[in-house]
Amino acid sequence: MDFTMNEMQEMQKQLQEKYKDKWEPIGPETGKNKLLWMVGEIGEVIDIVKKNGGSKASTDPSLREDLVEEMADVLMYYNDVMLCYGISADELKKAYSEKFEKNMKRW
Repeated sequence: MDFTMNEMQEMQKQLQEKYKDKWEPIGPETGKNKLLWMVGEIGEVIDIVKKNGGSKASTDPSLREDLVEEMADVLMYYNDVMLCYGISADELKKAYSEKFEKNMKRW
């Protein structure tokens, strides 16, 4: 199943709505906290690779499952951050495309 950024943001909105009484609200004032949670999840990804090596983490079925699950956690917090700051998928696509073009001409 392929996901677009819009679909992931919609899924994240559903989670936020479902757990609005349990989770910290989405908004610019909580964006920094979501960023910190995302960094924590990135740390878990790094731990898997650091402890097992990149090749093993990407080929051992159990480690790969853990790696992919942690990457999904990173993306969930990433989408929370996008929602906190009201960044749309279209805005991100435009900025990403511009950055891509700039980098393609860099050297």
